[in-house]
Amino acid sequence: MSQHGLAPHESMEIHEMLNFKTICMTKSKMMQGLVFNKDLKALMQKDVDQSIKAIQQLQGLYAKFPIQ
Repeated sequence: MSQHGLAPHESMEIHEMLNFKTICMTKSKMMQGLVFNKDLKALMQKDVDQSIKAIQQLQGLYAKFPIQ
């Protein structure tokens, strides 16, 4: 038997990951204004870019697998 959607607990876990990645991205983006070291600022920007990519992938799961 194959499933074509997310179980409620799977949906909740994706939602929790989305919240976590959103908070991480927001924190890194806001802290960039307080950082003066170029290397640290670049690392924080890389974190923001990777977080945006992860958020888009997680959102794609909702579109691909609707909640059952």
